[in-house]
Amino acid sequence: MMNSTMQIIAVLITAVTLCACDRQDSPVSIPAQTPVTQLSVQDIQIGKGAEAVAGSHVTVHYTGWLYDSNAASSAGRFHGKQFDSSRGDDNNPAQPFRFVLGANQVIPGWDKGVLGMKVGGKRVLIVPSDLAYGKNGAGHGLIPRNAPLIFEIELLAVK
Repeated sequence: MMNSTMQIIAVLITAVTLCACDRQDSPVSIPAQTPVTQLSVQDIQIGKGAEAVAGSHVTVHYTGWLYDSNAASSAGRFHGKQFDSSRGDDNNPAQPFRFVLGANQVIPGWDKGVLGMKVGGKRVLIVPSDLAYGKNGAGHGLIPRNAPLIFEIELLAVK
């Protein structure tokens, strides 16, 4: 009799535990995978200087991350692993990046996303794979195939 009572108690404890784990109002939630299908342009700071137009020689600082829909923060960022930055660190000096806007010198997401920025402006680009490195990836696997990317870009100069 004692063994069957213990078995019933064990079953009840297991059932209650499983029910508690399935609660819909649990404070821990995992965001759904969010596919990136189009370029997202979000101004963080509007610049007051010259505007970047097609054919302009632009100078920027940037940081690039892999997009990770499971890395959402309270600010709505989806920063995965950082793969590059012109801002430098303890081991490398800052090196602003220069390119001609609209001349296919950078990924298409940059040509489209930097267009219209003004010097002094900061912008976040969420770039779908087809406007980044696509099925080839880049950097010997540093940027995987079909990876959407996030860039924070600061426009330093336009000539």
